[in-house]
Amino acid sequence: MSAALVRAEGLRKWFPVRRGLGDALRRRPPLFLKAVDGVSFEVKEREVFCLVGESGCGKTTTGRLLLRLEEPTSGAVLFEGKNIFELEGEELKEFRRKAQIVFQDPYESLNPTMKVVDIVTEPLAIHGLLNGRDDKLEAAAKALEEVALTPPENFLYRYPHELSGGQRQRVAIARAMILKPKFIVADEPVSMLDVSIRAGILKLMLDLRERYGVAYLFITHDLALAKHIGDRIAVMYLGKIVEMGGVEQVIDNPLHPYTKALVAAIPSPDPREKIGAIPVIGEIPSPVNPPPGCRFHPRCPYATEECRSREPELVEVEKGHYAACHLYSH
Repeated sequence: MSAALVRAEGLRKWFPVRRGLGDALRRRPPLFLKAVDGVSFEVKEREVFCLVGESGCGKTTTGRLLLRLEEPTSGAVLFEGKNIFELEGEELKEFRRKAQIVFQDPYESLNPTMKVVDIVTEPLAIHGLLNGRDDKLEAAAKALEEVALTPPENFLYRYPHELSGGQRQRVAIARAMILKPKFIVADEPVSMLDVSIRAGILKLMLDLRERYGVAYLFITHDLALAKHIGDRIAVMYLGKIVEMGGVEQVIDNPLHPYTKALVAAIPSPDPREKIGAIPVIGEIPSPVNPPPGCRFHPRCPYATEECRSREPELVEVEKGHYAACHLYSH
């Protein structure tokens, strides 16, 4: 694996919470929803880096920050060594060409008033890379062939509502890939699709990685899926990364109690296999008012007084395997 393509450094995104008039009159301090609160990691060239965790833990916001679809509260994102939040003009446009996104919902990510040929080639038009109608048709046909929508003539002039969910997601992937980007954020790209067609979409994404060397930040809540598709994995909880490492390291030998609970919840096809469940209690606390110390301590069966008072750092427990837990910080 080569050098880092994308590097997040101390990334934070706090959204202000709207307050009532009474709070304003009483001059109460502002509240913030701490969606992402001090996240650092890197995605290497040609790598599939999986970001997993429960809904609301900050995965999607992290992905949007990496593409500068959100401005951070603090921290930096380095793409090929340059902080994307400092880019302007042509440099920013060049970054936009190299970094793309595939959204979760193929039913909402495509403009219902545009034909497939226009949807797929819109990025080329924005970047001034089209030379007339013939060039547009040729580029669209080639892009559709690469995502196995063949023959392309059957799809070029359709509208999104005339396609199935899997076909729509292939169109979305074709739109993302037509600029030959180096990095794609894939935000749960198969979670809205029928189980029968998920494997085909995942195989397509891996084939495109091999063909063009694209790197993915693959956002998912499914650990079994992450193990199938990923090279490395980071587990998020309440805006922070609690464990990170190779997918087999993390899933076969989880260190953090939260990761252990997630792994224990993975269904096994062998009914004789017994996996001891980790007794996680309660619900996820509010990201507006996260617990002090370790954010998982109210739900953790191993919590100590230190966990309640001091926040653990992400430390390397074994080579390439990191955990933010006081069980490993001594």
